[in-house]
Amino acid sequence: MVAADPRLKQIAQKLKQLRLDKGYSSYEAFAFDHELPRVGYGRHEKGSNLTLKSLLRLLDIHQISLADFFADMPAHQAVASADAI
Repeated sequence: MVAADPRLKQIAQKLKQLRLDKGYSSYEAFAFDHELPRVGYGRHEKGSNLTLKSLLRLLDIHQISLADFFADMPAHQAVASADAI
C-alpha cells in the first residue's frame, strides 16, 4: 500500500529510519521485540494511516517526543475542505 498523502510517506520513512537506527534490519524483528502486531507495524512503515495512539506508542518505544519526531519534517500548508474535517 502506497501512501496517497506525502505527509504519511514522510512519517513512514521516519519510523523506518528510527527502526534502522536501533539496529533492526527487519521490521518483523522490531515488531516482535516490542510486542507490536507485525502486519500492522509493517503497514505503518509503508505509509498507511495510523492512529495517534499508535504513533505515540511507537514514539515511546523510540524514546522520542512528538515535537522531536516532527521537527525535521517540512511544513505543509493545506487548505482543508469542510467535507474533510
